[in-house]
Amino acid sequence: MSEGLPPRTLLTAAARRLAAAGVSSPEHDAAELLAHAHGVERKDLFRIDVVPAALAERFEGLVGRRAAREPLQHLTGAAYFRHVELVVGPGVFVPRPETELLAGWAIDEALAVASSAGRAPVVVDLCTGSGAIAKAVAHEVLGAVVHAVELDESAHRWAEGNLAGTGVDLRHGDMANAFDDLVGNVDVVVCNPPYIPLEAWESVAPEARDHDPHLALFSGDDGLVALRVLADRAAVLLRRGGVVGAEHADAQGESAPAVFRATGRWAEVTDHRDLAGRPRFTTARLAR
Repeated sequence: MSEGLPPRTLLTAAARRLAAAGVSSPEHDAAELLAHAHGVERKDLFRIDVVPAALAERFEGLVGRRAAREPLQHLTGAAYFRHVELVVGPGVFVPRPETELLAGWAIDEALAVASSAGRAPVVVDLCTGSGAIAKAVAHEVLGAVVHAVELDESAHRWAEGNLAGTGVDLRHGDMANAFDDLVGNVDVVVCNPPYIPLEAWESVAPEARDHDPHLALFSGDDGLVALRVLADRAAVLLRRGGVVGAEHADAQGESAPAVFRATGRWAEVTDHRDLAGRPRFTTARLAR
């Protein structure tokens, strides 16, 4: 081992170890970890002939942690979301690829406001977590006035770093009473709230259950407590005709839209599917 090993040898062994541990994308994660250990991008691994012993040892340590189901993004320190990069680690929810669809919806709605109203759209990201959606909107909708709020202190600190220099107005507080100064003046409210029922604890992947803040995961017995708060608060913040979008679990494709319909304040309540065809987020327009 003193002279090192070929990357393919290390990657094959690592992928087998990760697969045995139940990691869903073992080959991808092994390559990401080797690239991180080597200080290169994954696409450049083919340029490496031999991994020096010291780097191979570091890689093996990272693989061991990933096999213990520590999130990949905690090990690399980075998460990629649409066209932005986020710094993440213990104490903040790691943004998921499926949430990019919700962010894309918010971006499209904000762009539509800018085009039709001829002014800067006002967007609020409730339960911002790492700041992923807010940062994506600010990056892709130039001139947008973006606000975000996060209750968890640790997550708020991560969001502060990720949103520094973006122009996003980040606040520390509860979405239930956030942004009193914006009442009736918001065009788009977007939120990835906690939505896992408490009874589903055992079914949650270890990466999330053991490492993501529980405040960002669980939401009462039916998983809809935060969504009900969102439906009420968004109705207060939005202009008449403004829109709200919220992610939910794939098992909530009927119950999540029902939350908005039950209030009698929302029109055009629509549920949207993700790229795998699963129910993923609900949108609605403020009617009154």
